[in-house]
Amino acid sequence: MKTQSFKKEETQHNWVIVDASDKVLGRLASKIADKLRGKDKPIFTPHVDCGDFVVVVNAEKIKVTGNKFEDKKYYTHSLYPGGLKTKTFKDMNATKPEKVIELAVKGMLPKNKLSNQIIKKLKIYAGSEHPHEAQQPVNWDI
Repeated sequence: MKTQSFKKEETQHNWVIVDASDKVLGRLASKIADKLRGKDKPIFTPHVDCGDFVVVVNAEKIKVTGNKFEDKKYYTHSLYPGGLKTKTFKDMNATKPEKVIELAVKGMLPKNKLSNQIIKKLKIYAGSEHPHEAQQPVNWDI
């Protein structure tokens, strides 16, 4: 049997919506990363963007296990000496809950040019409202 390699034109991108309330961050992020890459489809090809669009709502209600709520840190650096800034999960979730999920999903994608395309298909919103009703997203239970 011959292995098929699908092209970009042969793929179909669907829209799914995920409710992140009371979900564990890492487990949710790994499932979203697989959905964005298209690993759940039989036409998965590693070098082609064949995944779906994912809309995440209620990002502010995400949970973490253990002491990560107080201990997990996010680092940014301004590239100047002494320019390291740190934020805990508690602070980051209070100010930018969308960024928490985005960083978790981005870390689970492959580190190549295709991941920049893939991460653009992820839409994250802190509340329960989103502007993607025209695309008719399907609810995805995790």
